[in-house]
Amino acid sequence: MDVVVLHGPPAAGKYTVGRLLAARLGVPLFHNHLAVDAAMALFAFGTTGFVRMRAAIWHSGFAEAAAARQSFVFTFQPEASVDPGLLPALAARVEAVGGRVHYVALDCARPVLLERLGAPSRTRFGKLTDPALYASIEGAGGFAFPPLPEPLLRIDTAAVAPEEAARRIAAALAASTDG
Repeated sequence: MDVVVLHGPPAAGKYTVGRLLAARLGVPLFHNHLAVDAAMALFAFGTTGFVRMRAAIWHSGFAEAAAARQSFVFTFQPEASVDPGLLPALAARVEAVGGRVHYVALDCARPVLLERLGAPSRTRFGKLTDPALYASIEGAGGFAFPPLPEPLLRIDTAAVAPEEAARRIAAALAASTDG
């Protein structure tokens, strides 16, 4: 069982690359907004109810996948409303059944991120689309999160097309699992 955690800031291309990578690997994509959107159906973003429900969905998804030894791609947006202990707890569920978690960092220059925020495709999941709101959240520390484990790979999505990013990740994953 292998879980690939694609992480990065808003508009770095996590969903786009994740969808292509999941198809290339023949595994499901567990997009973070599946939990975010479900929790937002009942609670405002960042409230106690929202945070608990989102975490419960993520925990349940990882637990069920681990029980079934189901590999998948997971997208994650590091931000201040997420408990810093959440990712280690999710990884522990996978590792408890002999699975591996591979972190892949998707980076993108801030000007490109701000430009991408307005893309119509971002409204599908109710994603952040307002550059001024992004700057406000950023300025208030809303994207603060402790460093994640050393990534298997780091990709600048402003310089690498999504298809090529997915290819590079799949190749790095294959190389890391061959040994």
